[in-house]
Amino acid sequence: MDLILWRHAEAEEAAPGGSDMERQLTARGEKQALRMAQWLERQLPESTRILSSPARRCEQTVLCLGRKYKARDELSPDGQAEQLLSLVNWPNQKTPTLLVGHQPWLGQVLSLALGQPEAALSVRKGAVWWLRSRQREGQWQTVLMCVQSPEFL
Repeated sequence: MDLILWRHAEAEEAAPGGSDMERQLTARGEKQALRMAQWLERQLPESTRILSSPARRCEQTVLCLGRKYKARDELSPDGQAEQLLSLVNWPNQKTPTLLVGHQPWLGQVLSLALGQPEAALSVRKGAVWWLRSRQREGQWQTVLMCVQSPEFL
């Protein structure tokens, strides 16, 4: 299984009393999302299942890709890493899956998938981490295929 994790691009700070779920991308964030989407479009298989947090900044990020996606409440900012890995059927799923979401759960998913300690890895805004699961000699392995940041595109 290919599991691709994409953190939403740079977003505005929450307004006093405003909803975290309604935060929008900044102008810089829009550029980051567009650059990463162009790169992803060249890399992603057509069969990729795309799931996004329903937070506005995540939906704005994934819309740059121009593909169909499904917003899932499980991918909200307070998502739980174990629940998300179960949602995508990691590592058994055959269909490549792209998750668009938030820290800290993106980093927690990475830590679990890579067999790291409980502490979450840090994922930059707008960045993509691409993992692949495979079975070798009866054991599941996770291969880090790529880490890409919009600043390097």
